[in-house]
Amino acid sequence: MNDQYQALYQTFSWLVPTQFNIAQACCHRWGESTADARRIAIFYEDEQGQREVWTYARLTEATNQLANGLLRMGVQRGDRVAVVLGQRPETVVAQMAIFSVGAVLLPLSSLFGPDALESRLRDAEARVAIVDESSSAQVIAVAERIPALQQIVGIGFADERVLPWRSLLARQPTEFKPLPTRALDPAILLYTSGTTGTPKGAMLPHAALIGNLPGFVASQDWFPKTGDVFWSPADWAWTGGLMDALLPTLYFGHPIVGTSGRFSPERAFELMERYQVTNTFLFPTALKLMMKTVPKPRDYYALALRAIMSAGEAVGEPVFDWCRDALGVVPNEMFGQTEMNYLVGNSDGRWPARPGSIGRPYPGHQVAVVDAEGNPVPAGTIGEIALNRYDIHGYPDPIMFLGYWRNEAATRDKFSGDWCRTGDLAKVDEDGYYWYAGRADDMFKSSGYRIGPSEIENCLIGHPAVANAAVVPKPDAERGALVKAYVVLTHDAAMQSSETISADLQNYVRERLATYQYPKEIEFVDTLPMTATGKIQRNILRQQEWDRAQAATLSS
Repeated sequence: MNDQYQALYQTFSWLVPTQFNIAQACCHRWGESTADARRIAIFYEDEQGQREVWTYARLTEATNQLANGLLRMGVQRGDRVAVVLGQRPETVVAQMAIFSVGAVLLPLSSLFGPDALESRLRDAEARVAIVDESSSAQVIAVAERIPALQQIVGIGFADERVLPWRSLLARQPTEFKPLPTRALDPAILLYTSGTTGTPKGAMLPHAALIGNLPGFVASQDWFPKTGDVFWSPADWAWTGGLMDALLPTLYFGHPIVGTSGRFSPERAFELMERYQVTNTFLFPTALKLMMKTVPKPRDYYALALRAIMSAGEAVGEPVFDWCRDALGVVPNEMFGQTEMNYLVGNSDGRWPARPGSIGRPYPGHQVAVVDAEGNPVPAGTIGEIALNRYDIHGYPDPIMFLGYWRNEAATRDKFSGDWCRTGDLAKVDEDGYYWYAGRADDMFKSSGYRIGPSEIENCLIGHPAVANAAVVPKPDAERGALVKAYVVLTHDAAMQSSETISADLQNYVRERLATYQYPKEIEFVDTLPMTATGKIQRNILRQQEWDRAQAATLSS
């Protein structure tokens, strides 16, 4: 296969304008163009199957009305405006209006409970919150404890404490001139997913969208092509849904499919067939469910899929092979994080994807694996993935976050010189491919061996009885820690003897990996603790094992 990587990487250079606004790039320029205004921006389908189609003209008109409304409410440049909505057209309208008035978008998941919402709304000092029926009760319950929160705008329900969305927009003009913003002005306050520690607010500039584009284009096999339609179940309140799906798709003036309701493999295939989805971002967790539920999807669904990007956890060889063989698409694994996204990944149409590898640094990003002092380590050595402030030509990388919201100490701790540390471990092979080794705090030692959970988890997923798995250390006086696996079984396997399956899984791993890697203990569970972005919360399982060990010590 022709490998174009070096030519693409070495010749790439950034063109970042001094002034740049996400709403202008993703909405206004399309909606105000006679040639493009009738393009479809959003296909929307709710849980009951009711559907809407929004053109860029309709999106722009509603955005202008809400922008006028925000200004009349007193929203000023730099104010934080919370959007607590799922995938629906009004979410996009709200985001574009916030950008248009120079305010800062605070995207919050409608799945958050009151404590999670209160902590983020309070920390961000949100001035306005936009909610719908699914999130209204939680926001209203904490509103009085958020001193800065002056107004709640509600969609699709009535409450005397809430300003109705329809009433607000109906009173506003449909014309609006977006306020000019600089590329490095604050645009989005994204809170980290909380996989480890307390979530922090990462402030992204408008230019971060530009920084995401090379990786998006490459991971989606050179998006856009004529007729491309994008869909992802990733929540538009998170980095994955916002920066890996929604905003890049709109930037290129193409349609995105939005849906409400819980993810299911069957519905995923139905949606991709109905809307002839060509490009998607699917978490490994979703792909595993789809693989186990519908092993041969092309026997049942007429799909138009041409590109799959996956991120958030390691894809693993079983899922990689299933995508290639059952879907006819080689998945492009990607690595990034809230603070700087789309750093490393694959683009199988331009350079060969290697099963198990998260790929190579995308053009425009100077990435390395570094040691504790921030020095790049030799090939084959595990270290921490880090991004340099500057690309290989010495120009600032626009993907870099501005810093943690009102937390200068945490921002300083994130850097070693010009290297911004990710907290994720990997090693690089002689060809420049990165091989993920887990979070720095997920690694542990057992009998002197350094254990990374991802490789063992991916091996377990390859067994037909396993739907999902997480590996953590279990404290042990002799070995320091035992390798323990939490396993979610498939429906059929759950009917079998747990002792028999445990022995089978242990042998399965022992035969495929090193003898010290097989799980000495397996606990079967119905579900694993997950973040809203589909990442396994191993920290919860590690703490559970620690608590159990402490309790056992006290009782002995």
